[in-house]
Amino acid sequence: MRTCTTASLRCKLAAVLVLLAIWQLLSMWVGSPVIMPSPRATVAAMLGLVQTGTFWQSVATSFFRIALGFVLAVAAGILLAALAECSMWLGELLKLTVQIIKSVPVASFVILLLFWVDSSRLSTCIAFLIVLPVIFTNVRSGIRGADPKLLEMAQVFRLSAWKKIRYIYVPAALPAFAAACSVGLGFCWKAGIAAEVIGLPAHSVGSELYNAKLYLMTPELFAWTIVIVAISAVFEKVMLHLIQKVCGRVCRGSSGQGTSERKSYADCDGAH
Repeated sequence: MRTCTTASLRCKLAAVLVLLAIWQLLSMWVGSPVIMPSPRATVAAMLGLVQTGTFWQSVATSFFRIALGFVLAVAAGILLAALAECSMWLGELLKLTVQIIKSVPVASFVILLLFWVDSSRLSTCIAFLIVLPVIFTNVRSGIRGADPKLLEMAQVFRLSAWKKIRYIYVPAALPAFAAACSVGLGFCWKAGIAAEVIGLPAHSVGSELYNAKLYLMTPELFAWTIVIVAISAVFEKVMLHLIQKVCGRVCRGSSGQGTSERKSYADCDGAH
């Protein structure tokens, strides 16, 4: 196991070195730091950024806003998916609404929302709208995939609605929920930063990115882009770890209820 881990780290390190070499060669070939700065210039710009209070304030503000939008979307998506399965009419209405949200371009949402909300709340709203359809669709699909034999057994033994949810529907929906969070995490950060670039709220990563582009500070532009990628990766890893912890506990709690729940636990642990 340790040998596999070491080999994987070596492969990743080799891939990074190759990309850095290609970047350096492109910079030398272009010959203009305004168009293609070198890795060294980008690192120097990043070191200059991290020493300022504005950098950390912008990162913290954007992170909080986008993370809030993601959490709200998860909560709303789960609730709406459950409500959609309680009523056929409500289910069709919510399905149509979610389909409309999925079809509208992010740029259109950003421009429309600028009429209704302050630019400081724009990234939260966009992250919410991007993640909500993913959570709703996957969780509803997971609920519908509950084992019919277990549902029949619950009806025969007259289990309460809470026990049906706890021991049948929740384990059935967890693998789909974990997969939805994995997809939504990547989307919400990118869409949130794009919204900030358009809305330009104060003290945000998006506004700093725009200013770097506006004043042709290309090394700073590259540095901010690397920061965005790094924060997105860390945010995704941390959130998926927490989600897998929750999924594991819930699945273990119902693993004694039948074969289907044990299978759901196995799927849940391997969802990402």
